[in-house]
Amino acid sequence: MAILARLNGGGASVASTHLSGAPFPVYRALSAPPNFLSWEDRLIPRSVIVLAIAAVGFAALVGTERAASRQSGSSRIVVTYWEKWTGDEMEAMRKVVDGFNRSQDRIEVKYLSISGIADKTLLATSGGNPPDVAGLWADQVIQFADAGALTDLSELARQSGLTESQYIPSYWRSITYKGKLFALPTSPGTSALYVNRDLMPEKYNSPEKFPKTLSKFEEMVKEVSVKNPDGTLKVAAFLPRQGYGTGSWPYLFGGSFEQDGSVKVDSDADIKAWEWVHSYAKRFGIRETQSFTSGFGNYSSPQNPFLSGKLVCYVDGPWFSNFINLFNPNVHWFAVPFPYLDGHPELAGYTVLNLNTLMIPRGAKHPKEAFEFMAYVQKQDVMESLCKAQRCNSPLSAVSQSFFDTHPNKAIRVFDALARSPRAFGAAPFGIYNQIGQEVSNAVDLMDLGQVEPAEALHEAQRRLDKNWAKYKIQVLEP
Repeated sequence: MAILARLNGGGASVASTHLSGAPFPVYRALSAPPNFLSWEDRLIPRSVIVLAIAAVGFAALVGTERAASRQSGSSRIVVTYWEKWTGDEMEAMRKVVDGFNRSQDRIEVKYLSISGIADKTLLATSGGNPPDVAGLWADQVIQFADAGALTDLSELARQSGLTESQYIPSYWRSITYKGKLFALPTSPGTSALYVNRDLMPEKYNSPEKFPKTLSKFEEMVKEVSVKNPDGTLKVAAFLPRQGYGTGSWPYLFGGSFEQDGSVKVDSDADIKAWEWVHSYAKRFGIRETQSFTSGFGNYSSPQNPFLSGKLVCYVDGPWFSNFINLFNPNVHWFAVPFPYLDGHPELAGYTVLNLNTLMIPRGAKHPKEAFEFMAYVQKQDVMESLCKAQRCNSPLSAVSQSFFDTHPNKAIRVFDALARSPRAFGAAPFGIYNQIGQEVSNAVDLMDLGQVEPAEALHEAQRRLDKNWAKYKIQVLEP
């Protein structure tokens, strides 16, 4: 299990609570990549965890793939495809798989919905019996590539005629690493601000009239938020720690989590961003805010704070329109880019990327046939059908007018334009990406509890990340 040994040496945990999509988003409850925890905190040897899971689960994974092959019942080459999706998302991709299988008579793709797909893909790859295709997230490219768990697709893409120019640049950057192509996209997303039109004063209640700068936005938040007579929150215009991609606010202020090839979370831009986030806890009151948010329901339910009218503005991706239609179609909404920092129009167009991908694990039995299926998914009509069914924008640079005209999200052009923005950001380019999110989130928790000043909290997070990044480089990158 060489791959798992490398990750084990780097401090990888088999279990993770990270949610998909981009820098530390609050998003759908899906499986996630191995999580690089603080090495100082390891209590149980990773080898014990790996062996325990492998003993119980690996045989089942092998058996599943063999069963799929036996059931083919034809002379076709069977390509095993593992995907994380369930429900409508799963069925949308099933139609694509069925279309590919009908389109030719040499390859049959066997499509399996796999829970905990990231961990199971690593286990199967380490054991020498991976699926031919794995439906993972773009923020796992670096972790899996550093572990030696992926096939370089550069030559296969060249042979198939797939080039960088066919994709929106921000998404292409998410699937390449160290000059190599490690994945192809499926359904993507970007973040935008959903606004409940009915809860907005007339002067703000359209995309044209909505505040464009951060200072005007702050004025709107003060005006629209409502408190009960006892001082508790009744309606909040906005809360920066609620929604999708809410761990990446430094990018809004011109910062990032990278500086000179190393992790950086306590730059001036970082401090300014998290001071702005913390200002909401101070504005509404720490206890009042905690009490208010504790009453929020599940993301995909009528009790979602935006759908229940407790939050007037909510950051999320294009898929969120489906939850509005399902759980409260009476909400009248529009979507806009998040306002930019005053005096810095060059920072306009800030958005957080989400990208589902297809990868070929190292050691896959049928990489050429697997890539043929992946290339089929990249066809414009196929991709647009999949993205519409999953309520997403397209990752392709060319988009048909029909896609925009018939898309179930009425604001899809906003999300498409944001994906093309130079201020579109995906995961920080480090194998300890998840640890960055955990450390920053913990730091902001301490700020909001009033225990530590923002700068001090971030400096401490930086010290811990410096140690983790140094160990990751030695234990994972150098072997």
